[in-house]
Amino acid sequence: MIAFDPALWQRGGETERRRRDVVAIMQAALEAVDPRLAVARAMQREGEELTVAGKRYDLAEIDRVWVVGAGKAGAPMVRAVEQALGARVSGGLVNVKRGYTAPTERVALKEAGHPIPDASGVDGARRIAALLAETRPNDLVICLISGGGSALMTLPAEGITLGDMQVLTTGLLRAGATINEINAIRKHLDVVKGGGLARLAAPARVLALLLSDVVGNPLDVIASGPTVPDTATFADAVGLLQRYSLWESAPEAIRALLAQGARAEIADTPKAGDPIFERVQNVVVASNDIAARAAEVRARELGYHAAVWSTYVEGEAREVARVQAALAKELLDSERPLPRPTCLISGGETTVTLRGQGKGGRNQEMALAAAIALDGWEGAAIACLATDGSDGPTDASGAYADGETLARARALGLDAWAHLENNDAYPFFQQLGELLLTGPTNTNVNDLTLVFAW
Repeated sequence: MIAFDPALWQRGGETERRRRDVVAIMQAALEAVDPRLAVARAMQREGEELTVAGKRYDLAEIDRVWVVGAGKAGAPMVRAVEQALGARVSGGLVNVKRGYTAPTERVALKEAGHPIPDASGVDGARRIAALLAETRPNDLVICLISGGGSALMTLPAEGITLGDMQVLTTGLLRAGATINEINAIRKHLDVVKGGGLARLAAPARVLALLLSDVVGNPLDVIASGPTVPDTATFADAVGLLQRYSLWESAPEAIRALLAQGARAEIADTPKAGDPIFERVQNVVVASNDIAARAAEVRARELGYHAAVWSTYVEGEAREVARVQAALAKELLDSERPLPRPTCLISGGETTVTLRGQGKGGRNQEMALAAAIALDGWEGAAIACLATDGSDGPTDASGAYADGETLARARALGLDAWAHLENNDAYPFFQQLGELLLTGPTNTNVNDLTLVFAW
């Protein structure tokens, strides 16, 4: 359940009503992408016939059903599969983020590190690879993939160490690389990514159920596309590291492998047309668009003029914040594009280029930058939420800001600009009681931003 810090509720009156609306709208969005319900909707079973997105599987012809995968939503996704298939599940293993586990009956869950891969994730990926090596043509492998899967299921290629991958991932995150760019590189350094899991599972049939945490839902980017053809090349990976000025500082083993691949001295990841994908079905069961549209419906039920204006929002968090604040100002000044009270909803995933040593996440940073831009604009507000419940290395899922946030901050002696420059949004909003707190949501479909005008 979403909640603000308790201090916020002490204000009462209209302030409290508006905050309750914010919570209700965001809660509706999260409920719409509940992983267990999403998988349950996708898997329709009648007797021995299983239908998923129009494709039928005759369970009577399947010897064994194995469940593998990785992601923050792994636990509820596993529970949905176990509920649908019961004793037909032979076993399996899914890597999940620490703290995101739950009781399961036939499929083991292994907690691992995120967003930086760790030894536990590597061990889990190695066990998954060993299981897939024993599959037969009449087996069905159900692969459950959700946000964080790329880091959680890491199996470095020969010659690459976990330490190498940790250094690379940390460098890319600090440089502000998008998840699409990070995964394009990871796919060429890992055994299971970029179609690798499908190759390991062959000749068994593979059904991949995907909870998308990637803007636009490109299948080859979600968790680095373990069950789909790869559209990126070794040359692309080299180019990205050079673009972010990380090529020279990248671990030597990584540079050597990528350079070999770019010279076509080793085979690239499997591409479209490869026969290993003939027995693979990939189905997106939940996405940012579904969450955003649910938020729109709930906002209208609460009396707002509401609309989803984009689910493709990307860019530097503080720059995106200025655009979001501009929308709020336009709504207040001219009631364009909708009359008040208004709720404009957007989704996507921003990035943060680290300049300071503070604590926070991309949604908290966006809310702080928006607070600065909205200073004095009474009746305007913005709420920024990471749908997985964890914004950066914090226990907050995001933050809320309005036209009076800076006035409240000044009364407490807080310097908003100093906190922004130090990437230190968490303590700023913590002292104001304007952090959004959910705890682990066990889902992850990117971020949501709500812009209000009252």
